Amino acid sequence: MTFRQFAYRNVTRSKRKYAAYFVSSAFSVMIFFLCALFIFHPVISGALILDTAAKTMMMAEGIIYVFCSLFVLVSVGSFLQSRKLEFGILLMHGMTKQQLNKMVFLENMLIGGSAIFTGTLLGMLLGKLFLMIGSAFLGIPPLDFHLSWQAPVLTIISFVLLFVLISLCTFFFIGNESPRGMFQGGRRGDAEPHVHRWQALLAALLLLGGYVLAVLTTATTVEVMMFPVVAITVVGTYLFYTQLSLYVVEQLRRIRRFYWQRMRIITFSGLSYRWKDNGRMFFMVTIVSAVSFTSVGVFASIHTLSRELKLDYPAAVGYVAKGGAASSTAVQDLEGIESELKQLGLAYDTLSIPVKYADVASQSGPDHTERLPLMAYSDYRLALQYAGFDSSEPPLEGHDGLVMIGSQRDRSLISERVKATYTLEQGTDIREIGYTQHVPVAEYLLPELDGRGGGDFSGLVVSDSLYNSIAPVQQDIYYGFYMEDFPQTVGIASSLADGGKVAYEHKANYAVVVSGTLFEIQRTLYSTMLFASLLVGTVFFIAAGSFLYFRLYMDLEHDRFQYSALSKMGFTDQELDRSVTQQLALMFFIPVLLAILHSVFAFIALQRLFYLSIAAETGAVLAGYLAAQGIYFFFIRSRYLRNLKKNLL
Repeated sequence: MTFRQFAYRNVTRSKRKYAAYFVSSAFSVMIFFLCALFIFHPVISGALILDTAAKTMMMAEGIIYVFCSLFVLVSVGSFLQSRKLEFGILLMHGMTKQQLNKMVFLENMLIGGSAIFTGTLLGMLLGKLFLMIGSAFLGIPPLDFHLSWQAPVLTIISFVLLFVLISLCTFFFIGNESPRGMFQGGRRGDAEPHVHRWQALLAALLLLGGYVLAVLTTATTVEVMMFPVVAITVVGTYLFYTQLSLYVVEQLRRIRRFYWQRMRIITFSGLSYRWKDNGRMFFMVTIVSAVSFTSVGVFASIHTLSRELKLDYPAAVGYVAKGGAASSTAVQDLEGIESELKQLGLAYDTLSIPVKYADVASQSGPDHTERLPLMAYSDYRLALQYAGFDSSEPPLEGHDGLVMIGSQRDRSLISERVKATYTLEQGTDIREIGYTQHVPVAEYLLPELDGRGGGDFSGLVVSDSLYNSIAPVQQDIYYGFYMEDFPQTVGIASSLADGGKVAYEHKANYAVVVSGTLFEIQRTLYSTMLFASLLVGTVFFIAAGSFLYFRLYMDLEHDRFQYSALSKMGFTDQELDRSVTQQLALMFFIPVLLAILHSVFAFIALQRLFYLSIAAETGAVLAGYLAAQGIYFFFIRSRYLRNLKKNLL
């Protein structure tokens, strides 16, 4: 038998242990290849809007690759740790350290090479189906199968480099430990887990503090609070598995009425040791699952986000002529828009509204506005009528004004914003008394009201009498082209607006928003992010299951000996099955349930950014993942019990 055959047989004889690791690696390679197939497809790479989808999928590839690097590194380290007894025996029988390193390197490259070959082959076989699914997500005609040379080359080179580097890292894992130390390392008894009460208390406080901060986060502070909340929750989760969970088990064992009842003494007697050995693995599973649940849940709310977008764009095409309609450029631009709409055969209604600007001498509140956009109440109601919005707002009187919201995101900022009173240069006072119920003019078409940002609030609606009494320093004209199905305007006025918009702050003498183009870009972005998050989430889910599978089979021999002894003592198969099921259920579902709890509070914080509720979509995602974990649990349970009972007499 040659040295290479020896390494090959080491792998094949331990195929049950390596199975989950191989499947996860091959699946990751397959997803990476399919993403590359999508990115380098000529239809995707050659379209302006779909280029956003390609960039999103490229980000997904990067996330998958980074995660695979960590996954392979941790898995290989765990495999080597579990094989110390084997390595010690080989070294005591004359194998040199160089030969041991070479053997481990060959084994890792054998598994890695097989995973690369299998994953790439499966990717080619499923490529057409993947492109069809991707086309359905993006709402485009089905893509033909096209195998560009970049996809397999990028996949093979990336993962060959990954497995080579990880295989070289195994030299550091093995280290210079003596053969005697390796030989004894596989037979050391378990020490009683030591629990620090203050660390267990700290874990509870950190988790509770992270949840409270997530609940108290507002729309204006969610970006600032995101990092500290995540950091606190991650540290709390680590301490939960390494300290708090052990402390809880320790306290349960002291309650005799609970601990001595039925099979609980068997179930909980070894639970502390399992939790101690697997704490870091549980921590990784929880964090990875929480990230997966949150990302998929948010982007699964694409229909909610689409409804918000429709409310944000009242006109199919909005155009603002700075300084009025006298400009020949504005007339030419509007004629071009009308010509394109007529060529497409789209029926539309037009509306023009004047917008006055008044210089502000002073204002109350923390913000500072130099020039205040104003719209008459009658024009505001006319704009809502053309957009098809119903409104119950009473007519304005005196010096009262309503702040125009520029998007549904502004609604989440209303509670944080301080209403202001403006004193104009001409001596007139205007007092903010509330906010408009709808978006009269889409964002980007008017300057932001608040000088320091704080949303897309874009001016005030005032009474007709007050509006007529104000002498403007500048007057713009807003033109709106209204139709029932504005997504049909994709690509309209592309010569004026590259990407569907030219914001008011731009140096051009006009501002324009093509709602159909913006809607399509954002819909494509959200759809692609949902597609990418599902792929990445699936990779995370399978990898998390691989960790659990691996740890179970590392303890299989110990469990066989233990349950063989219990069987000889008179325990029935039903009692043993119940005990095993309880231990497996704790290992499988506590990390997932904690990840779901993390995700729920993450959704509570993220909901602040949305006007419409995303609870239904996110709840469906969490229920789906929990159901998938349940199916995986029963599958592993049946296989584990079958292997466990092989030596029972």
